[in-house]
Amino acid sequence: MSSHTAPSAPRIDPRNPPEPYLSFWRERHVCTLTTLRPDGTPHVVPVGVTYDPEAGVARVLARRTSRKIAHVLAATSTGGGEARVSVCQFEGRRWATLEGRAVIRTEPAAIAEAEERYEERYGRRPSPNPERVLLEITVTRAMGKA
Repeated sequence: MSSHTAPSAPRIDPRNPPEPYLSFWRERHVCTLTTLRPDGTPHVVPVGVTYDPEAGVARVLARRTSRKIAHVLAATSTGGGEARVSVCQFEGRRWATLEGRAVIRTEPAAIAEAEERYEERYGRRPSPNPERVLLEITVTRAMGKA
């Protein structure tokens, strides 16, 4: 019997990604966000994501009453106090995933900066929403093929 191991995903320095990887994160793509439900099962939803390698963060705008926000809040309020999440995008053979720890930010300046970054990537300003919060991911791992 032969043993075969799948090749590992290409690891990338999340603070200093190669230009093709960073360029891929600047293109307009719908992404997915994976959070964990309290029972540990994954919850995957489409989102817009912006990636700021200099700050080491990815940003997702959301409504404060959404399930994704509830999952992050539930994870951070338990003993471990940490919400592990990932965001991913792909097109053809190109793909990119960012993993990290998420927190919810409600400061108007942080939300405004995220809205500006969203507009830069997606070509439109998000509609005003008084329920908007920022899911901010401190990126601990990046992988992909761009």
